[in-house]
Amino acid sequence: MCLGIPMKVIEINGDFAQVASGRLLRNVNIQMLPGVKSGDYILVHAGFAIQKVDPKRAKETLRIINEIR
Repeated sequence: MCLGIPMKVIEINGDFAQVASGRLLRNVNIQMLPGVKSGDYILVHAGFAIQKVDPKRAKETLRIINEIR
């Protein structure tokens, strides 16, 4: 099973973005998602941004994930 985690874009540096989910910070490749900007929520899988996500939906998904932990 594959799991993509919604993360918020903090900063963009060329083809990479620093993203956050809670206290977790990661640098991910954003080449597959042209037009990504700071403040966007994206789905991250295996170090790659694979899809933009509606902020409301991203926050709800993160809330559910936090309940499971």
